[in-house]
Amino acid sequence: MRILFDQGTPVPLRRSLSGHVVVTAYELGWSTVTNGELIRLAEQEGYELLITADTNLRYQQNLSGRSIAILVLTTTSWPRIREVKGEPQAAVAAIKSGGYEQLFIP
Repeated sequence: MRILFDQGTPVPLRRSLSGHVVVTAYELGWSTVTNGELIRLAEQEGYELLITADTNLRYQQNLSGRSIAILVLTTTSWPRIREVKGEPQAAVAAIKSGGYEQLFIP
C-alpha cells in the first residue's frame, strides 16, 4: 500500500509499516499545502492511505466520495504510539479504500 504521512505524523512509525511504501508530505514538498489540497494531491498521485494526527480533518473537509483512506492518530507522541504496539499496523491492514478511522492512543 502507498501511504502518505501528513505533517506531525511521527516518522519512526514508518519502520513499523514494513511491506508498505511510506512517504512524508515533507519529502514530497507538500508540507505547506492545505488539508484539502493535500488529499487531492495524494489521490492524484495514487496514495491509498493518508495518516494524520489532525483530529479535526473530518470536520474541515468533505471526505465523501474520496478514494483515499484516512487514518487519524489521536497523538503525535512517538513514545505513546510505540506503547500501543501492533494497533497502528492492524488499523492500516483493516482500513478500506475511502474509509476514515480514528485510532485512539492513550
